[in-house]
Amino acid sequence: MSHPLDRPVWSAFTGRQSHLALRDGTALRVHPDFGLFAATADDAPGSLEALGRLVRAHGGEVGLVERFDPPPVPGTTVVKSALCWQMVAEKLAAPKPAAFDILPLTDADAPEMLALATLTAPGPFFSRTHELGGFVGVKVDGKLVAMAGERMRPDGFTEVSGVCAHPDHRGRGYAATLMLHVAGKMVERGETPFLHSYADNKGAIALYEALGFRFRCEQVLTVLAPL
Repeated sequence: MSHPLDRPVWSAFTGRQSHLALRDGTALRVHPDFGLFAATADDAPGSLEALGRLVRAHGGEVGLVERFDPPPVPGTTVVKSALCWQMVAEKLAAPKPAAFDILPLTDADAPEMLALATLTAPGPFFSRTHELGGFVGVKVDGKLVAMAGERMRPDGFTEVSGVCAHPDHRGRGYAATLMLHVAGKMVERGETPFLHSYADNKGAIALYEALGFRFRCEQVLTVLAPL
């Protein structure tokens, strides 16, 4: 039996987050307002053709997160392929007292969240990505300068994502503190936190390891666009 994190996109968006998926038979893509991700039930020709139809029907790029390079998807072209580390926190590091307020973020903060993510590029972030799970942030003089939240939610697991800090406010422990806060809430719910990082981002991986995350497996991010 496969592990739910072996195919996190399929696990999440055929499970607890299925209401966010656009379907065509045995293929799905997340609604473009929420995210980039897509997946198929298998590598059968019919599934790959269905995914190609979804990409063409709704436009824009989609991202597959799988253990291996996917087979060609009809009607699409590969615009990016990157090796990622999937990391899981079986035991989080003990949080330190925060010297700043950790604020829950709401729909009213959405424009600032999108602007911060666009500036810092923590990963794909769209107009409604903040609705995938709980997000928290730090504000200085009323301006959002750091945030972290949740993304994919396979059964028993939740992904830490959207972690970023404004370049003018880095080095103050915002990212680490917000990550531990978000991951701690997952643990309180009985879920295991996980995340993805580009394999060559050694600085980020070192931070995640210090917070209690450990390498689980390699995943390949493949970004497709319609021909």
